[in-house]
Amino acid sequence: MKDLQTITLLYDVYGPLLTPRQQELIQAYYLEDLSLAEIAGGDGVSRQAVHDLIKRAEALLSEYEEKLGFVREYRARQERLSRLAVAVREQDQAAALAILDELKSE
Repeated sequence: MKDLQTITLLYDVYGPLLTPRQQELIQAYYLEDLSLAEIAGGDGVSRQAVHDLIKRAEALLSEYEEKLGFVREYRARQERLSRLAVAVREQDQAAALAILDELKSE
């Protein structure tokens, strides 16, 4: 299992590319925190089937990120913005301007 923050971020970005069933399972397991048994019982399928479907959806989300890299870009931009906030708080104009240049060049 990947960490919750990573999966939810990947789902936020690439979720619409999944099938409705895959979206439903990711939401139930990660966002509603239901167990595999709870999901399986409600759907009338085996726990293993639910597990396999969730793993396939996770793999697809990772594949989309590998190919498109939107989450990686988002995280890099957030890191730059955090550094910019620190530079502004510390009134380090040179550092702030350098970070702004980095952001402009994206």
